[in-house]
This record gives sequence, C-alpha cells and structure tokens, in this order.
Amino acid sequence: MLNFLKSILKSVFVTLISFFVILSVLVLIGLSTSQSDGETSINDQTVLEIRLNENIVDRSSEFDFDINSLMNEDIALGLNQILKSIEKARYDERVKGIYLNVQSINAGSATINEIRHKLQTFKDSTDKFIVAYSEVYTQSAYYLSSVAHKVYLHPEGAIEFKGLSYEGMFFKGALEKLNVEAQIIRHGKFKSAVEPYILDKMSVENREQVSLFVSTIWNNLKSQIAQSRNLSISKLDNIADSLLVKSAKDAVEYHLADALLYEDQVNDTLKKLIQVQPDDKVTKVSLKEYASVGVNTGKKYSKDKIAIIYAQGTINSGKGDNQSIGSETTSKAIRKARKDDKIQAIVLRVNSPGGSALASETILREMELAKTVKPVIVSMGDVAASGGYYIACKADTIVANPTTITGSIGVFGVVPNIEGMLENKLGITTDRVNTNKYSDLGSITRPLTTREKAIIKNQIERIYDTFISHVASGRNLKKEDVDAVGQGRVWTGEDAKRLGLVDVLGGLEDAVSIAAKMANIDNYRVTNLPKLKNPIEEFFTDFSVQIKHKLIKDEIGQSYLYYKQLNEIQNMDRIQMRMPMQFEIY
Repeated sequence: MLNFLKSILKSVFVTLISFFVILSVLVLIGLSTSQSDGETSINDQTVLEIRLNENIVDRSSEFDFDINSLMNEDIALGLNQILKSIEKARYDERVKGIYLNVQSINAGSATINEIRHKLQTFKDSTDKFIVAYSEVYTQSAYYLSSVAHKVYLHPEGAIEFKGLSYEGMFFKGALEKLNVEAQIIRHGKFKSAVEPYILDKMSVENREQVSLFVSTIWNNLKSQIAQSRNLSISKLDNIADSLLVKSAKDAVEYHLADALLYEDQVNDTLKKLIQVQPDDKVTKVSLKEYASVGVNTGKKYSKDKIAIIYAQGTINSGKGDNQSIGSETTSKAIRKARKDDKIQAIVLRVNSPGGSALASETILREMELAKTVKPVIVSMGDVAASGGYYIACKADTIVANPTTITGSIGVFGVVPNIEGMLENKLGITTDRVNTNKYSDLGSITRPLTTREKAIIKNQIERIYDTFISHVASGRNLKKEDVDAVGQGRVWTGEDAKRLGLVDVLGGLEDAVSIAAKMANIDNYRVTNLPKLKNPIEEFFTDFSVQIKHKLIKDEIGQSYLYYKQLNEIQNMDRIQMRMPMQFEIY
C-alpha cells in the first residue's frame, strides 16, 4: 500500500513538472514569435485610437506576455510607450490623426499633463487631426481630451467639471478603539505623513500646504483648458462653482463640447477626415498594437546611449520591483550606467512618495558617484517627495512637471505600542529579561520611555540635518534657506522651481533632451534600466505571491490599497522620509 501511494505521488509530481516545462516552452515559443514576427501592419488611412483604460505606469513591460495576463488582468500601459507612440504618429504618413476615446484615466496629474503636452506638440507640429469622443468624461479625462481639435459628447452623456478635492483618511479613532498607541517622533511641522495616526483631521499647517498645491494643480489645469477651448479662466471657475454643466446640452452651451453625437456619427466624421468612402470601415490601431509598428523618425543609428533609470514606488532596502524602489536594485542600475562607456548620460525617473531614510542615502551615494563621471538628470513624475526628493537632490539638473508633488523635506519615526490592545482586548501580557538597559528598545509591546524618545529624536534630527545639507549642497542653496522651505512641507513642481528645489519645468522627454545636450550628443539611443525580469522567470519566482494578492484583491476590492499600506508598514525601517501613505486628489 505504501509503495502504491509513493507511486501515485511520484506520478503526480512528474505530471506537474511536465506541465510547467511544457507551459514554459509554449510561452517561450510565443514570445519568440511575437518578438520576431509581431510587427503590426497598418494601412494608409489609419487612425491611432487612444483609450487609456489600463493603469498607467512610467515604464511599460518590454514583453507582450506578462504574468498579469495569466490572471485576466490588464497589462499596464507605460507612459514611455504612450509618448513614443504619439511621437511616431507625427512622422507616420499612414496615420492620419488621433482619436481620443477616453472616459477616465487611472494616473496622476503630472502623468496626464505629460500626455496632454505630447498631444499638444502633435497638434501644433502637424496638419493631422485630434478628435475626442466619450459617453462620459471624468474631470481628468476632459482635461486631456480638451486638447483635441473637436470634442464630441454622447447626447445623453455628461462632462464632470467641478474643481479638485483632496481627501485623506485618519486612523486615530480606530487606533484608540484598539488600544494601540502610535508613538511618533518627527522633524517638520508640515510632516503630515504621521497625522493619520495622531489626529482625526488635518492640522492647520497641513491644510495650508494642501490648499496651496491643490490650487496650483487646478490653476494649471484650467489655464490649459481655457487656451484649448478659447474660454476665460473666470468663466471656467463660474462653470465649476455653479455646477452649470448638468447635462450634455449644457456642455455644448458652455463650450466645453463642440457637438452631441452618437458613436456611429463620430465614425462618419472620422471617415470624412481620413477621406474614405461612407461604406468603408475606419481602420483604428490601439496604442498597444501601434507599439510594434516600425516608423522612420529620421534618427540615425548611434552607439551612444542615454540611460533612463526608473525609480517608481516606495523606497525600501534590498531588492525592488516594478512597483517599489529597492536600494540594491536601483543602486546597481545607476552603477551599471556609470561604468558603461556607451552610456553618455543618465536620467533618473523618480515617481516616489519616499520611504526608508537608509535606503535613500544608499541610492543618493550612487547618484553622487555617477555625477562625477557623466551628466545626471532627474525627471520627476506624479510625486517625488521626501525620500523621492532625497535621491534626486544632487542631480546636475532636476526637471519636474508643474503639477509634480515634490519637496516634503522632513523625517519621522514610528514605533507602535500594542500593549493595551494585547492586554485589554485579548488578555495577553508580556514580560522580558534584558542584559542591558536598552536591549528591548523598539519593542512594540511597551511604551517608549522619555529617555528613549529623546534618543530617537536625536537620530531624527541628525538625519534631517543630513537631508537639508545634501539639498543645500546639490541645489547650491544656504542650509537655513532649505530648512525654511523644508519642515516636511509639500510643494508642486511650479512652486518648487520658484524656490530653487527644481531647475526646469517639463517632462521625461525634456529631461532626456537636456541630458543629450549636456553630453554633447545629437544622435543617441535610449536604454531602460533596471532590466526587467523575463516573464517566465517572474512567473516561477513570484507566482505564489501574485496568486495571493490576486485573491485578496478580488475579495476586498478597493480596500486592497489599504491592505498594501498595512503590508508596507510591517516592513518599514524605523526612520522614514515619506509623504502620507494614502491620499486622493479627485
């Protein structure tokens, strides 16, 4: 009987191994085919259709296959891919125009701003059309779509235009109910990252900074819509303040839309623009399909390269991935770019709210070493704050979008005390034996003593002093001036430029152009770092983790963001340089 069971188990094991081997071979064959023969073919009367239904990240996958595709999840669109496709469409004579079919956008304001700017360049530099249509436009979708020559709306549709709102969540009451004490030590009266744990609403200082950067983002958005739609800013404010656009007809009356059309009528309009017969079909190519279309943009082949190093997500020690910045992974990428003679300049693309102070210092060291060898430029995305600003501050040039959330020069420490919860809620007590006075410093099952708080406070002050010293040195500012605009305060890119924390307002492509100019090269290729994992390797490495997160996400829906937040808290270093972990501007 035992031998029989052994035989069955052996057969099952061999079958499973065979299955995964066959799966790997099939996927590899599929990848090989897609990479060698996968160029999309388009005709001479094509329209590039931009939908933006997927999540937008800074960098897209270099593979057609992705582990998310096995789980019926959309593969994220890369900002780099979107910008490249719009650029290609400028030169591609087969593409007659762009059709924006955007209802909502899952991206931050700076990312949307970069896409809109690229569309504006397309519009200004060609005689090709941009047409926008949607049944419903969210506010961010309308902001993007307003760049079009014509904006069409479904007769029973709607345009959201009501201004911006900032919303954060506070956990003080929940922690009190659980008998959990969040022991906070911070430097910076504006360091609002800790406020959710000690307050039940925004502090006066936090409300001040939030009001400023939300107003700056709104003013930037309004000014661009006003220019594109030939409206005054005061008229746009009146539309928002009075909620004048309550119906599709209102949208046309107040000139936010040009006409009310059904989708078939929009298709008829496109047919006229591309000059095909009424009975012909409009040939549309999606962003993902167009990514594999070869287009001659007039650039010559060059051995010279500019490296774009992507740093997106929370900063932690160790290895990172496409959603987090690991000090080991990012430092290795910067070091590789520094030592590669073919790479003439480095662009660090930062999209991070910060994280570990120690990990940030490790990355900054590699930035300093690289700067002694070749030009180092920083491009800031939606957010480059706290630790995200720390790793950027010594670049030769810092480029930020006008709506980038940046600064937040401050430091804090969090030591939770769950003694009350264990004893009062669960009836659990703890006891300890120490060999030395501070052996259990940092224990979460007892409160910190006054002396221990002072020790941690000294560490915070030392790291803050190091932070502002780095910024002063990198930005050529006085230390006291950095302290004045620091204190954990958050700024937009527009305000940060005025204060000297940022050099140039622009996007990723502007940063690359500056890097090329500083390196004195005209022709160059762009190489992306860190190198992405082969999807097969990622599948076998992270499969169990991916499955776990997929099941949790399906079960708890939007609350998954808070699950991820709690996961991050568990893995935090004690001393952090970061923005609030969860907030929303909508």
